[in-house]
Amino acid sequence: MMTPQFARLGCHATNTSSVLSFFTETPSLPRAATASLLPTTLLALAFGATQRSPPLRAPGNSISFWSEPRPHTAFHFYLHLAPVGILRISQSRRRCQSTFRDAHQRVITMGSLAEEPQSLHYPHARRDESVLDIYHGTPVRDPYRWLEDPESEETKEFVEKQVKLTASVLEKCRTKEKLKERITTLYDYPKFDCPRKRGDKYFYTHNTGLQPQSVLYVQDNLDAEAEVLLDPNTLSEDGTVSLSASSLSEDGTYFACGISASGSDWVNIKYMRVADKTFASDTLDWVKFSSIEWTHDNKGFFYSRYPAPKEGVDAGTETEINLYHQLYYHFLGTDQSQDVLCWRDNENAKWLFGAEVTDDGKYLLLTIEEGCDPVNRLYYCDLSSLAAGLEGFRGTESLLPFVKLVDNFDAQYSYVANDGGVFTFITNKDAPRYKVTRVNLENPTVWNDVIPEAQSDVLSSATCVNEQQLIVCYLSDVKHVLQMRDLLTGDLLYQLPLEIGSVTKVSGRRQDKEIFFGFTSFLNPGTVYRCNLAAVEPVPEVFRETVVKGFDRDAFETKQVFVSSKDGTKVPMFIVFKKGMVLNGEQPTLLYGYGGFNISLTPYFSASRLALVRHHGAVFAMANIRGGGEYGEEWHKAGSLTKKQNCFDDFIACAEYLVSEGYTQPRKLCIEGGSNGGLLVAACVNQKPELFGCALAHVGVMDMLRFHKFTIGHAWTSDYGCSDNAEDFNWLIKYSPLHNVKRPWEGAQNGRRGVQYPAIMLLTADHDDRVVPLHSLKLLATLQYELCQKDPQSLQTNYIIGRIDTKAGHGAGRPTQKIIEQTCDAFSFFAMVADAPWIE
Repeated sequence: MMTPQFARLGCHATNTSSVLSFFTETPSLPRAATASLLPTTLLALAFGATQRSPPLRAPGNSISFWSEPRPHTAFHFYLHLAPVGILRISQSRRRCQSTFRDAHQRVITMGSLAEEPQSLHYPHARRDESVLDIYHGTPVRDPYRWLEDPESEETKEFVEKQVKLTASVLEKCRTKEKLKERITTLYDYPKFDCPRKRGDKYFYTHNTGLQPQSVLYVQDNLDAEAEVLLDPNTLSEDGTVSLSASSLSEDGTYFACGISASGSDWVNIKYMRVADKTFASDTLDWVKFSSIEWTHDNKGFFYSRYPAPKEGVDAGTETEINLYHQLYYHFLGTDQSQDVLCWRDNENAKWLFGAEVTDDGKYLLLTIEEGCDPVNRLYYCDLSSLAAGLEGFRGTESLLPFVKLVDNFDAQYSYVANDGGVFTFITNKDAPRYKVTRVNLENPTVWNDVIPEAQSDVLSSATCVNEQQLIVCYLSDVKHVLQMRDLLTGDLLYQLPLEIGSVTKVSGRRQDKEIFFGFTSFLNPGTVYRCNLAAVEPVPEVFRETVVKGFDRDAFETKQVFVSSKDGTKVPMFIVFKKGMVLNGEQPTLLYGYGGFNISLTPYFSASRLALVRHHGAVFAMANIRGGGEYGEEWHKAGSLTKKQNCFDDFIACAEYLVSEGYTQPRKLCIEGGSNGGLLVAACVNQKPELFGCALAHVGVMDMLRFHKFTIGHAWTSDYGCSDNAEDFNWLIKYSPLHNVKRPWEGAQNGRRGVQYPAIMLLTADHDDRVVPLHSLKLLATLQYELCQKDPQSLQTNYIIGRIDTKAGHGAGRPTQKIIEQTCDAFSFFAMVADAPWIE
């Protein structure tokens, strides 16, 4: 979930081969802790274009490498992949008692396999019934509380046994090796990021196809030979060390980046002189949810960090809550202990701080967030007014003299441009679909709209280019539209032609007369366009077009439908299928969703999902349910807090549509989601088990009563609420996946005679310090006990397994091979339980 914007749960669009960590590099102010986003090519190959997910541009001159989706730039699709681990296994001992008592029940049970699977020997997990919490007078037991300790031998033994159990099931997936071979072939295509210009040089990332991580290149001009600036693949033998936040200095002399190990949110910042191509000795530790913002004098940069955790911790495996974020300035060539503390707030331990240096280098903007809602406080510091510069604060206890421009959490303000003290921002102040507004620092109470809120479209981003122009991106019924407008007046100059799909990134700065932007769709693996704004009639030209060997886009079709939810709300859903498909209800179907944190899911290319469509005759559907940002803040709020049930109702309605319209049937329908989407999947399975045949829940938030107690979970209360509050507890307890597992066959609940849970795979990873693994582990133990072990007459024969990866985190930075392995495990599991044959 996400600085908040980047401490959010990622929007993981799982299993896509072209991960699009898309964002527009526009002059909008990054959310407080928004780190630069990982370039599309660095994430390409991940599954789902997460994600996951967030907005405007990379802070200042940053080259964005990874960050959670931002509310107003619906360009991040984060891959959310879950793991495949190598652990020592102990022998599991207890046999599941689940068996059908008669053939009739076997036939009518929803989600059952075409052939009844052999009963599994589910590992015994100790239940401690003495663990009892009282929430506002209501007792709630937590018998697997011990699984919250990742370092205990008992937890390690539980994980080892689950890994062995899952391996035994995956061995039964007959098409797994074929699928892996095909997905690997389709993944093996070149992936390029949009070029970024700094000084007189161009920088971009490139992956030849199957490299673990994308490589950063530099070239003197677009026709010059490119040179490797940094190859992350040299930082580890197994590709599990990746680049996170990164930034180039204003003139392109210096490059800094965050280096993450095993997918953890923790990063170490290193920097280099571009001409040297070698890291300096300085290393900054315990950095998390941070951008890297260079001052224009090249003396150093701003960054955010937390106090160091307890000693001896394997960074990324700890569960302690993250508190007391702080903003620092680092002078090149000095030890981190000498860094200048620029801002802290000891009275608000959960707040997060992000910094951005304005395009003219004069001001430092400070954004403050208290959660993941698209709202922030906004302060500024005139760096040119500091008598002794930042050097004057070295060795002192004084914080920078920030001026409070907006000192409440009423709305979001993201920087676009400034002319001296006249600033232009994107905001949702009295504009749930966002607008562009302007204020003069000399008269801070008067704000004037430059581009008013649109009637129906959502303003996703705005980038100042060509001195006095804005390239703005709108989301119109979940498709992107690009326009050029006048910076001063907001007047529309012209619209750039686009197919139906998603703008993945806009690269350009105010001084640039040349811009680049990336585009993708379900059937377009990626195109980079170049546009000369100095031309009389600027026309985008193809700069780089991606070709995937063996992929024929004419063999597939896509459509968008609008489904009526339980309360009559129309919910958009995209459907991808093989051309000429007959609607006979026999197609295996994968339905993906997210629905939270104002994150929008827009069309993106996924080689792995297309392989599923091509070789298993599957249908892929993506539901744009409430809770996301597809229609602005009102759509977001309609799926959060007390209205969270709307997300589940929307997703269930989309599933029912796919059945009623003849695309599939319940036993062939698989639902998938990651992070907040993992919660979505688990909640829907609890509420409607008869509707699904398979469920893939990646790194999900499963314990809704305790999520706020671990790492950055406290930031998600803006979307979920908090069990510490009586009112919030009353809605959380009703859908919390961990607390709503019930045997559907008991008491013929709602006419569910013979109904069992669908086959379930919960996916998590040992270094996920965003949504810590305890969520999936506790739910896994609960599902296996309640459905398979507690009742000797259990009807549950569908598999309940967990895939627990090692040296992996919430999704970011996962190497290509791990992505492919995880995708193949998940999809071959789905194909097996849906009885989907292989089609050459």
